[in-house]
Order: sequence, then C-alpha cells, then structure tokens
Amino acid sequence: MAASFVRHLTPTLLPDPKRTVIRPFLPEDPDPFRVEGKPRGDRIVERMLAMPKEAIDAQVATVVEGLGSRHREIPELLLRRFDEVAPGLKLDPTLADSRKMLIGAYFSAEYSFEAAALFNPSIVPHPDQGDCPDGAIRFVLSLRGIGEGHLSSVTFRTGIWGPGEDQLVIDTPSGQGVPPVIEQPAPELIREIGAKALVQLNCRDAREPSETVLFPVVESQNRGIEDLRLVRFRDDDDRETYIGTYTAVGGQGARQEVLQTDDFRLFHMHPVDGPVASGKGMALFPRRIDGKFAALFRHDNENLWYATSDTPLAWDDPVRIMTPEYPWEFVQIGNCGSPIEIDEGWLVLTHGVGMVRSYCIGAALLDRDDPTKVLGRLPEPLIAPDGETWDGYVPNVVYSCGALVRGRTLLLPYALADDMTSFATASLDELVAAMR
Repeated sequence: MAASFVRHLTPTLLPDPKRTVIRPFLPEDPDPFRVEGKPRGDRIVERMLAMPKEAIDAQVATVVEGLGSRHREIPELLLRRFDEVAPGLKLDPTLADSRKMLIGAYFSAEYSFEAAALFNPSIVPHPDQGDCPDGAIRFVLSLRGIGEGHLSSVTFRTGIWGPGEDQLVIDTPSGQGVPPVIEQPAPELIREIGAKALVQLNCRDAREPSETVLFPVVESQNRGIEDLRLVRFRDDDDRETYIGTYTAVGGQGARQEVLQTDDFRLFHMHPVDGPVASGKGMALFPRRIDGKFAALFRHDNENLWYATSDTPLAWDDPVRIMTPEYPWEFVQIGNCGSPIEIDEGWLVLTHGVGMVRSYCIGAALLDRDDPTKVLGRLPEPLIAPDGETWDGYVPNVVYSCGALVRGRTLLLPYALADDMTSFATASLDELVAAMR
C-alpha cells in the first residue's frame, strides 16, 4: 500500500519516435569476410568516388532535403562527419565539398533515441531562473531514452513547477536532436580534476537542453548510458555546477562514470575508481561533508552504502548504512537519486525490490553531520506499482533517479514500468512524520 499523502499529477511523458539525432555509422565486415588491405569502409568510398559529379550532387541534394525537415545545418553536419572518418579511411582532405558531404552521409545514421521508452528521470533547478513566476522554479529533467538495439541515451526536458504546489508545466521539447561532438579537453582541466581518462562532449549547436542528446560515443559506453542521477553541486567556495553519476555499459561490463556540466551543452565525462567502480546506483551529495565529497552506492546489489573522498572520481572504504528491513525491499534497496538537504537532515529517496521483482519507491532520513546514521525510514512505500502501472517494458516497476524540494513540498518525477514518466508531490511534514 503506497502512502496516502502522495498526490499524483497530470503530466505524463511518453517516448516519441519522431525525435531523432544523427549519429556515426561505420559498417565493418564480419571476421570470415574481412578483405586484407581493403576494409569495408574503403570499398564504400571507392564506389562513391566512382560516381559522376552530377549523380553525387543529386544524392547530396536528396539527403539534405530529406533530413532538413528534422535537423538544422545538414551540410555542416555532413562535412563534420567527413572530418571524423577521413583520417581512419585515409581520405583526401582536398576533395570537393559535395564529395565530402556524400561520404559523411554514408557514414551517418538517423537514430530515434527514445523510440521504445522514456524513463528513470532526475531533476535539478535550471541554470537560468529568469522570467520565472514568483514562487515557482524552472527545472531541467534528465531522462533515459531507449532506442534501436535496446541502446540507452540521455535526453533532457525543461519545465516550471509552481507557484502552486501541484502546478507543473513541462515545456514542449524541440524537434531537433543535437549529437555530441568529441573534443580534446584542455590539459589544465585534466590536471585540475585529476582524471585518468576524460572525454569532452560538446553539443554546441543545441539552443536549449531538450536538443542535447548524450548517446554512447566511447567504448566503455557502447551498450548504453543508463540512469543519470543529476545534482546541482555547490562547492565550499560557493561555485555551483551540475554533476551527474550514471552507469556506463560496455563490452567489458558495467561501470560507474561521472559527468559535469555548467550549461547542458558542454560535458566532461570520466570513470570512477575504487571498489564501487563496477557497481550501480552511485548518487553524489549536493555539497561536501567535513570538507570531502560524499556519495551513496549500491555496489553489492543488495544494501545502501556511504563513502567520502577528496575527489568524485575515486572512492575507497564504503560503509554499509542500510539493509533490507521491510517486505517490499527484502531483495534489495538502493537510492533513487542524490540526497536532498532539508531541515531534519538528508532526505534520501530509496527504491526497494520485493515479490515478483516489484520495484517500489521509499524514503529515509540521514543525520546531517553524520550520514551513516539513519534517523528514520518509511515502513511502507511512498509509491508502488498499481493496477494501472503494472504493465509496460518492464512490469511492476516504479523508479526515480532524483527529486526536487521547494519549501516544504517534494516534487518526485518517476518512471512507470521502464516505459514512461509521471510526477507526484508530497508534503515533507507528512513524509517525515510517517517515518519510523
């Protein structure tokens, strides 16, 4: 039985197969059919370059017109894709632009990044609160989209919550999807954060967060970027930035990675080291505790753990702070996003797994000064699957990767059946009072 004080709101976000992005495409030969000295990419280019100029121009006009209704600046995008594949294919950089664009087109693919599902949201205040009504807050919502090949990407929405407690408006997303461009980060940045491996992604053509799409671009993520837990992080010098923790799924398995952004256009992504690196469910606290970064983990797939570190990139000596206690969480517990600082301490939204692998959302309260101390937790779920939300991509699941507090009200975006996203609010007073 879910908590009676939770109010479910009207907006529901459904996956939209019309939202697409242009991503790299480089076909290769299966092992038994590899041609020594002439890989498949070379053969494709050879066929293209043998075409007469008139045919090339016609093909380029067709692809520019076809994609132009859904994407901006197609010629520039195709030329950029040519520049990406040219070194590996040993292509002549002095080729005519029409030939470059045609090559770029053949080594690109249009990808519907949320065709199958749109779920596991997290939410943070928008970096720009201008033109926001008094008493309301503008926010950025991150979501996990699933497209072709069960591949997970990160997509974004924006909206305004308030001034009424249950007043929620989700902005209509742009029809554009902007792919990330891989860049070499400045050496001083690598030294500053101490990263062993750093990827800089620039969605510079995005005009708003909903146009930014983070799909897998490096080997460690080639099977998906899953469950981004965003937090607005304020350092001891009062500088604010956005840090997200997520699960990168690659050929070698799953690992924890961290991203940082100030504007939802330029992102830095790097792996996590330490005993928690191969687990899931890392969630960063929104500020340092006693001068150190702090985070929650579920790296044993059963319990909730806590650790501190001098850097968000390496974590040692985690401490188990919560174990399954109630029937709806007997299989495992974990966090549903970063802890939220309220008057009573650290509010942690949790998830519990029970019978028939049913996922519920719960809550716990940690001590502000010593988060290893659990002050209380809900004996019953805050939100549980019901008769209307049992069915979907993964039945019997409600889940979240982060919530937002305004005043004494909680806004909780949550996923239904790994399929779609809904929203609910709850009074903090009633929530804390229900804890044991």
